Amino acid sequence: MSTKIVHIITGGQRSGKSEYGEAIALNLDDSPTYLATSKYGDDEYRKRIEIHQSRRTDNWITIEEELNISNITAVNKVLFLDCITLWITNVMDYFKYDATLSFDFVIKQWDLLCAKNNIIIAITNEIGLGVIPMEKVTRQFVDLQGKVNQYIAQKATKVDFMVSGIPIHTKG
Repeated sequence: MSTKIVHIITGGQRSGKSEYGEAIALNLDDSPTYLATSKYGDDEYRKRIEIHQSRRTDNWITIEEELNISNITAVNKVLFLDCITLWITNVMDYFKYDATLSFDFVIKQWDLLCAKNNIIIAITNEIGLGVIPMEKVTRQFVDLQGKVNQYIAQKATKVDFMVSGIPIHTKG
């Protein structure tokens, strides 16, 4: 992996991950690149996206990419990726919920993205801390998310776990 820094920020929903990561990106670069992976959903979900968008000033370069994150052209930049979990959701959907194909695709895309020599700050969710889901496809997704998180965290230079808006430094 040739990327200079990979900083993974994980935690639960609404734990402050994105705000924390955005602040780090802006401290490193006056004009960071924001790689948004979410699809637009229902009205409530669109409002969530609008909240994220409203925090970005004009100096952010925004790229929306739901699937092929390695296709971005940013090199030697500060890249803020929000988020791995929604990206994996898109990948699982694309591969008709085949966890093996999805995992292979995610790992290949991640490695190609990291080869671009950027500083990457990536948001992900720690969704496997609760009850084991009863539905097969949901279990597959939670398992896939956990495997991907392990892969990217092992290769990361820094990992923070967010709890109630407080970062707990776990690596680096």
